[in-house]
Amino acid sequence: MSAACPQEVREFLDNWQTDPLNARRAFTAYRDFLANLPGVSLDFKARPGVSYSLRARHEAQQKRELFVLVDVVDDEPESRWLSVCFYADMITDPDELGDYVPEGLMGEDACCFNLDEDDAAVRDYIAARLAEAAKNAAA
Repeated sequence: MSAACPQEVREFLDNWQTDPLNARRAFTAYRDFLANLPGVSLDFKARPGVSYSLRARHEAQQKRELFVLVDVVDDEPESRWLSVCFYADMITDPDELGDYVPEGLMGEDACCFNLDEDDAAVRDYIAARLAEAAKNAAA
């Protein structure tokens, strides 16, 4: 994680007060999971009114800038939700909960999951995809 990233993320989370969908808790759990993986670095891009993006990259990756993009969608700051996108060839989606997005992640095909309601099963499903993508990125 870059030196500026922890402070930016902390400030963002400190200012995120209204959270009826519990997206903040999911974002924080995903961030903590990724931050604790060996060889993984995180980058944070703030675009207020659009999104706040956490990007994870594994040091073993040679051709791609990241293996997951965790976006906090900020089109309605009082009701933020998450969009978690992976390269389509890095994960499986056995329950078909994701949306296939042609060229949707850095110009490559993506599989994106929206956490737009407070659903523990979907949070856990996305967390399992995070672990899968991280493992594949390290390979």
